[in-house]
Amino acid sequence: MPALPTAADPRTDLEPQRLTPAGRRWRLVAAGIVLALLLGGTVWGDDDEFPFGPFRMYSTRADPNAAVISTRTVGLTAEGEEIRLSGGEVGLRRAEFEGQVPRVREEPELLGLLAEAYAERHPQAPELVAVQVVQRRFELVDGRQTGDFTDRVLVEYVLEDDGA
Repeated sequence: MPALPTAADPRTDLEPQRLTPAGRRWRLVAAGIVLALLLGGTVWGDDDEFPFGPFRMYSTRADPNAAVISTRTVGLTAEGEEIRLSGGEVGLRRAEFEGQVPRVREEPELLGLLAEAYAERHPQAPELVAVQVVQRRFELVDGRQTGDFTDRVLVEYVLEDDGA
């Protein structure tokens, strides 16, 4: 086994390479562009421009007297009972679904897929007759819930009866 060198070895100690003036200019231009994008994104950007735009949920403060809106998806039984269709119930996380709400508004029949997933995972559960996307608006005063809320159905899809 060869011994570790203890003194400078001219075969392994290479002279550091210096950037050429053109290389320095390119690095300065690249750094300037990145800094300009960061500054512009910070001032005018939004979540969609991340990492050059700020995440608004972390970079801004919410008004403590503004309402808080929570979106949920529910299935309705023939008796009018609401069954939550989120998380483990249908295999879709809330954030994943909320990102698809504009698409679901354009294509309400997509809610039928949630009803199918629920029926497959819960074969003994009551049959669903409709699926709704509901927004609940909680009123706040000084950052605390007042107990008042309103529900608004954004999308409803009535399921077809399969005749069974």
